[in-house]
Amino acid sequence: MSNALIEYITIFVLAAFVGIEVISKVPTILHTPLMSGSNAIHGIILVGAIAVEANAHGALQLTLGLIAVVLATINVVGGFVVTDRMLEMFKARRPVEEKQD
Repeated sequence: MSNALIEYITIFVLAAFVGIEVISKVPTILHTPLMSGSNAIHGIILVGAIAVEANAHGALQLTLGLIAVVLATINVVGGFVVTDRMLEMFKARRPVEEKQD
């Protein structure tokens, strides 16, 4: 394995550990605003994955790029669905009018 690949894997693993530590310390009340912010960040990641995919050479790079695009898309869509569901909980409910016969 080349030194560059080892460096990239090391950065990825360290970023995963830092991400887990940061997210596990977030209070529940801050989840919705952070989810909206992370959706914006994942949108940027999706654009970056598409840009990298456009410059890919070889089957391995194309496959990894496709996987990155698919996972980033799932993450963005899932984040918006979760945020929408959470915001639905805070909307005022209208009382159901009784039918008069």
